[in-house]
Amino acid sequence: MYRGKAKHILGDIAEGDRVKVINGGKVYNGILMPRSELGDSRHVVIKLANGYNIGFNIDNIKIELISVREKEDKEKKVEEESSPENKPCVSILGTGGTIASKIDYMSGAVHPAFSTSEIVNAVPELEDIASLNTEIVFNILSENMTPEHWRIIAKEVVKAMNKSSGVVVAHGTDTLAYTASAIAFMLSDIPKPVVFVGSQRSSDRPSSDASLNLISAVRVALSDIAEVVSVMHAGSSDEGCAIHRATKVRKMHSSRRDAFKSIDSLPIGEVIGDKITTFQEYSR
Repeated sequence: MYRGKAKHILGDIAEGDRVKVINGGKVYNGILMPRSELGDSRHVVIKLANGYNIGFNIDNIKIELISVREKEDKEKKVEEESSPENKPCVSILGTGGTIASKIDYMSGAVHPAFSTSEIVNAVPELEDIASLNTEIVFNILSENMTPEHWRIIAKEVVKAMNKSSGVVVAHGTDTLAYTASAIAFMLSDIPKPVVFVGSQRSSDRPSSDASLNLISAVRVALSDIAEVVSVMHAGSSDEGCAIHRATKVRKMHSSRRDAFKSIDSLPIGEVIGDKITTFQEYSR
């Protein structure tokens, strides 16, 4: 939600509209992205064609409308989402962390401020893959995660499995491997995928890995991999994501996008585009 000077500069331009931003003699075309209610009032964010988000200080730009986003019939949308004849359902549980954070463009600090639904709004490609149920379990930094939080997550995952084809858990990366492993031991022999996902860089940063990680996680949640896994960048580029068994994965670097590695084992597989390739046996 834009406010203050940013809202004034945008005028009738709405979130989701295609816009042209002129900044320092360069032209950027993209989709105007939503801002958190906690976001400052002096920046706008657009999603470029390559999938990256980029933020602009409104004092330095000229912004023009290219095309208006097509409005959807809300009643039709609700009916489609509830119809079993349409896309399968994936539950996304938010617990906090960088994937559920925003950057303060004034200070450069990152704050846990995005709700899970805001993340989905920031990655509209998700709606082409699945019907989504989103829920905030809690919103904490992962270094504050405790065994009591693990028990709560396990209970919420079980509830979510009962109403969806698979479950995605958005989690901070610092302790993601610990939580995923704990949940794997607590929920053995599960019938559906439970996919932990995080990001090394916040969702509204141009170099964020959140979008690809989340899209890949939802695809894995619709697969036949009936295990607890984590899905994170496989390399430093945006080529694809690796699928790591929860009890084998470890974070190996503080900031690299491909920081997560399977230890003494190959990953279960990888996600490149809409294709999942597996490298070893897994529970089905």
